Amino acid sequence: MPSPFPGMDPYLEERSRWPDVHQRLIAYISETLQPLIRPKYVSRITERIQLTDHSYVPDVLLVRRLREPAPTLALPGMMVADEPQTIMAFDEERHVPYLEIIYRETGEVVTVIEVLSPANKVGDGREQYLQKQAELLNTKVNLVEIDLLGYGQPTVLARNAIITEPADWRYLINISRAGRRHELEFYAVPLRERLPRCRIPLRPPDPDTVLDLPAVFTRCYDAGGYDLLIDYSQPPSSPLRETETAWLNDLLQEKRV
Repeated sequence: MPSPFPGMDPYLEERSRWPDVHQRLIAYISETLQPLIRPKYVSRITERIQLTDHSYVPDVLLVRRLREPAPTLALPGMMVADEPQTIMAFDEERHVPYLEIIYRETGEVVTVIEVLSPANKVGDGREQYLQKQAELLNTKVNLVEIDLLGYGQPTVLARNAIITEPADWRYLINISRAGRRHELEFYAVPLRERLPRCRIPLRPPDPDTVLDLPAVFTRCYDAGGYDLLIDYSQPPSSPLRETETAWLNDLLQEKRV
């Protein structure tokens, strides 16, 4: 059963569900692009390591006793404190997948494609992402950012633009070309519209290839079996505007989901 939505399904934005959606999007984007760009280019899934913040309890803590008691002031007849244990908290690592398009002849990275996650849009994770974003802008690599999450702080490059058309956009996809950093191409997508077929820049003078994002999303939804997991009789957990909620309710009633 396909998603009842013409484009992005807001029920997939749920934080507990997004890791699976994210992995599938990365894999199917790579799979879709590969036959379009070969033999000159190769689409490669890679990852960077990102340290998480400590806004939640980490999975592993090391508990140990002090090798030597900490010095305390000991006076005759004074109570002596028992020695406590010490918890060593480690910075946890999150392995964040993304896509690279490689020029096969030299092995150089031509284009990076990022699909944003909730961790990229809040707190320390956002700061780390913005740092990587800034580093990429100082290279000769094209950057494509795909943000299909309607919540969190604005993070992609288009966050700095005043987007008035369409006024009810929810999702953002932008393209920063290595040779034209002063220009930013973007797709601003409302909930009610299908996802765009996006330009993916390669190495000049080669023409752009096209990412069929609607087809990628359909494959992702079908392969993930999300129709079996989502209860469309309940509202989505991700926040919606009042107009989006009204449209969503009308759509689901019309489709009798």
